[in-house]
Amino acid sequence: MIILSIETSCDDTSVAVLRVNGSTPPKFKILSNIISSQVELHAQYGGVFPSLAKREHQKNLPIVCEKAIKEAKNPKIDLIAVTNGPGLELCLWIGVNFAKELAKKIKTPLISVNHIESHILANFISGNKKNLFPAISLIVSGGHTQIILVKDFGQYQILGETRDDAAGECFDKVARILGLGYPGGPIISKLADLKSPRISMPMKMPRPMMSQKNYDFSFSGLKTAVLYDFQKRDQNVAKSPTYIQKMCQEVQQAIIDVLISKTIKAAKDFQAKSLILGGGVTANNELKRQFKVKIKKEGLKINFLVPKSIFCTDNAVMVAVAGYYNFISGKISKKGLEAKANLRIS
Repeated sequence: MIILSIETSCDDTSVAVLRVNGSTPPKFKILSNIISSQVELHAQYGGVFPSLAKREHQKNLPIVCEKAIKEAKNPKIDLIAVTNGPGLELCLWIGVNFAKELAKKIKTPLISVNHIESHILANFISGNKKNLFPAISLIVSGGHTQIILVKDFGQYQILGETRDDAAGECFDKVARILGLGYPGGPIISKLADLKSPRISMPMKMPRPMMSQKNYDFSFSGLKTAVLYDFQKRDQNVAKSPTYIQKMCQEVQQAIIDVLISKTIKAAKDFQAKSLILGGGVTANNELKRQFKVKIKKEGLKINFLVPKSIFCTDNAVMVAVAGYYNFISGKISKKGLEAKANLRIS
């Protein structure tokens, strides 16, 4: 089977072509994976502007699609998969409408894909092991922070999610306060690199909701604490490289502490056989390292799955993988396929 997949949920326009064999587990071969990033465009505004993102998707999607098909050597497409939510509705509609028109033109089945599910299934691009489920999945990105119980492929239950800012959104807002630019996650991660000298400066940021017995998150208070600390300092200090680096270290560690604590709790409570990470923030090397340390320290006999960094951020390859699993479950989309900004995984 040859799958063409489309991803336009936020500010990356991506089209991929994958070949799938019918083995158990299936094997995916990436024939092409083209991503057109809008980061530089939105960086000047400090965040993603939906109307600008929509315009860029309209301009770039036909070009990206043509390039992906050409790089894959013009194969016969057996299935089209497209992200229809959650995400920015203006952006989602560009991908959905394009996919519907293309499916009609080449008379190919069309299947919709939940963006969160595709982040989970990004871990299966290179195949998968047996006895993975039940699993606990942590999805962390600019717009989403969720802990999900994965009972099997296509069987999901949201255990907890952010009540306000997502972790990635918190990184972006902190970076804006410190004058570091956008996107904030990679910049803060670089400055917080633990290989650099540890800086002695009194500073302790909160770990919101970490001690509560639920699986929910809240990161707006952390962002506010950074703002208050920044404002109370002498501005020569607050704008100094020493202060900024120390704050980056503290904020990154606060977010990591909360994410790991909540996820490990869920893994224990539900006797998970696997921990599955996904989303742009999970490309953070320190987060991955500390997860491994915590798993070992707790003596958990558990599979730890995290995608390659290129597949942590939004991409169409993960959409194709999710599309395949939806297809073999019989979830073919109807003519009335719609984009849904707040689509829930279930």
